[in-house]
Amino acid sequence: MREVRIPAYAKINLRLEILGKRADGFHELRTIFQTISLHDELRMRAHNGKTIELKIIGNEALSSEPVQTNLVYRAVQLLRLELEDTAGVQMELRKTIPAGRGLGGGSSDAAAGLLGYLKLTRKKISMERLIEIAASLGADVPFFLFGGRALGISKGDEIYPLPDVDKMAVLVVSPKDIHVSTPDAYRWLKARRLTKTVSGPKLWKFCALCWSAQVDSLSNDFEEAVFRRHRRLDEIKRALLQKGAAGASLAGSGSAVFGVFPSPVMARRAAVGFPHESTFVCETISRQRYFRAVNGARVG
Repeated sequence: MREVRIPAYAKINLRLEILGKRADGFHELRTIFQTISLHDELRMRAHNGKTIELKIIGNEALSSEPVQTNLVYRAVQLLRLELEDTAGVQMELRKTIPAGRGLGGGSSDAAAGLLGYLKLTRKKISMERLIEIAASLGADVPFFLFGGRALGISKGDEIYPLPDVDKMAVLVVSPKDIHVSTPDAYRWLKARRLTKTVSGPKLWKFCALCWSAQVDSLSNDFEEAVFRRHRRLDEIKRALLQKGAAGASLAGSGSAVFGVFPSPVMARRAAVGFPHESTFVCETISRQRYFRAVNGARVG
């Protein structure tokens, strides 16, 4: 029976700036996305029926929720409606990326569902329409159709690929007892103040950094608000820098914190210093490598 196995990589935000609240209730932002080697795996198999089936392994909380609410299920359901296709599919999602930590696991899984279903069924759809479907599932989902390093504007769903930088070692520290919901993180922001302080020089500086490989320029506008409520996250960032990270930052809206290290050896040594947290030593993934891994998904 035909089967596809496709990786769903995590992301970090090398920079994340919130400009303020839009008229539609969403926030205007600009960010630099970067995929990393930490990943889930989605296995998809065709079956003779017409149903969508999903089994989740590695995350008890997600596996106990109704499958119809999962982003992978919703992604495949939307794509089938778009293609007017009723092919049955059995899916098994193996989770490694911790959920609710700002690493984009759910969004990446959704993108893997879209790309995997097209490969499984040998169907085609225009990239423009695929991006629209991805954006309807979540602001981060379009980025995971491309991977690598990219600029995200508007709600983060308008994506412009950027030149890749040299491979970097990354240590992700995920606190086991701290969860930050994205709506809470946005609510804690002083959006009006952020809007008033945005200036031309700041915008030009951000654009210049899009083409830079400097890791000492990491920044995240969520940090002040999130760190104020969860001091442990600020402590983790400081510890990463003390242990030799060239730069460190909150991942998305949190609660994971990551550090960029000069070498994988230094990242592994630093990980030992966080015995009470979940740690992941990984590396950045270029767009070319991402393309090969995702589009060259194993087919059985």
